[in-house]
Amino acid sequence: MDKKINQLYHEYRTGGSDRRGFLKKLTAYLGSTAAALAFLPVLDEKYADGTLMQTADEDLVTEFITYPAETGEMRAYMARPKANKKYPAVIVIHENRGLVPHIQDVNRRMAKEGFLALAPDALSPVGGTPEDITNVGELFKKLVPEQTTKNFVAAVKYLKTHPNSNGKVGCTGFCWGGAMTNQVAVNSPDLKAAVPYYGRQPVADDVPKIKASVLAHYAENDQGINAGIAAFEEALKKAGIEYQIFSYPGTGHGFNNDTGQRYNEEAAKQAWKRTVDFFKTKLK
Repeated sequence: MDKKINQLYHEYRTGGSDRRGFLKKLTAYLGSTAAALAFLPVLDEKYADGTLMQTADEDLVTEFITYPAETGEMRAYMARPKANKKYPAVIVIHENRGLVPHIQDVNRRMAKEGFLALAPDALSPVGGTPEDITNVGELFKKLVPEQTTKNFVAAVKYLKTHPNSNGKVGCTGFCWGGAMTNQVAVNSPDLKAAVPYYGRQPVADDVPKIKASVLAHYAENDQGINAGIAAFEEALKKAGIEYQIFSYPGTGHGFNNDTGQRYNEEAAKQAWKRTVDFFKTKLK
C-alpha cells in the first residue's frame, strides 16, 4: 500500500480531517474522483482488519487527544514510540498556519527520536485549524494572547503527569510557535528545555522568569526577528540562564519547513540534530 495514501487515511481516521477533506486529498493524489471512490472500500476493509494502520506508522502510536486548559478543552496531536513505557516529553508548537499536516509530521519525527510528543492546536478555542487555511490569519486574530499562552502552559502540566511521561517536559516551536515557546518558558517553571526556531523573543524583564535551558535557532536573513537577539542574549547572561544560540548562514525565516519555499535542507538537519541531542540531554 502506498505510504502517502496510508498517511492520508490515517489522518482521516484519527480525526485529522473530515471525510470530505480526505476524499479531496485522495482525489488529488490519485488523479480522479472515480479512482478515489473505487479505492475507498479497499482502505475501509484494510482499516477494519488492522493491516492498514500497521503500515502507516508501524513504530508509533498516534492519536488526537484533548487536554484541559485555560479556555476549555484543547485539541492536540500526540505521538509516541510503540512500547508502552515512560518517555521524556516534548511539546511541538506550530507556525501561524495552525496544526497542519506538516506539523503533525514534525511531531511524529520527534516521537521517532524517542519522545512523547504533543502538538496542540492553538486555534482550538475558535473551532480548530480549518481544512482550508487560506484565511487562517483571521482566526489567529481572534485569539487572546494571555489565554493562548496559558493553554500551552497547560500542555506542560498535562505532559508532566501523563502515564507515558518521565515527568520532564521540553518545548519547541517554529515562527509563531517559536515565539510561543519563549512565552511557555517564561510562564512555566516546570519546563526543563526550550528550543525556539526563529521566534520573537520575550521582553528583557521577563527573561529572569525562565527556569528552562534554552537553545535558540535563527536564520541569517531574518531582520525583524534577529533584531531582538542581542537584548535576549544579554538578558539570558544577566539572569544566569543556560543557553545556546545558533544562526544558520544563507537561510531565511522558515528554513526548517520542508513544505515551504525557504526550506534549507542542510540547516534544517543540523538544527534538528542539535534540538534532539539537547532534549535527550536535558530531559533524561
